[in-house]
Amino acid sequence: MKVLGIDPGSRYCGFGVVEDAGGARLRHLAHGVLEVGEAGPIEERLRALHEGLSRELLRHRPQFVALEDVFHAKNARSALVLGQARGVAILAAAQAGVRVRSFAPSVIKQAVTGTGRAEKEQVGRMVAVVLGIPLPGRLDASDALAAAICGLLRARDPEVPVVQPRRGWRSALARRIAK
Repeated sequence: MKVLGIDPGSRYCGFGVVEDAGGARLRHLAHGVLEVGEAGPIEERLRALHEGLSRELLRHRPQFVALEDVFHAKNARSALVLGQARGVAILAAAQAGVRVRSFAPSVIKQAVTGTGRAEKEQVGRMVAVVLGIPLPGRLDASDALAAAICGLLRARDPEVPVVQPRRGWRSALARRIAK
């Protein structure tokens, strides 16, 4: 199973592709940041975002998209623009015939770090460890990879927390992936 994780944004949109490699392994396939920029009308930036996400969906052909829910924003305008970017991501997936699963930020953090209150930097470090890759350069990309990891693990076992921190993240992660 292959999942495209998306960390939506109207200026920078992270994406990451992770595949179930069987057993207790996950395989990193790709990650990056679509840089839409700050200049220009919002409709042009959203069009560019749609084109970029459509390209990645076509390139990687995931079974589903894992998308971070809008949880909070600096202000109402930021929340509105972030919601528009999420809508573009959902539209691109629908046009590609790919289903979308949304996860709260705390659920994604719990899946990767064992705690729903982890800082973004901690999430990035754990993504690198879990996937056996160098630390992704941008938090947008590591957040998207975290969403993809969460999506894969939740597809296997949607009812229970993915990582149980008191037993250690490695053994808990291995148990969840092995199911």
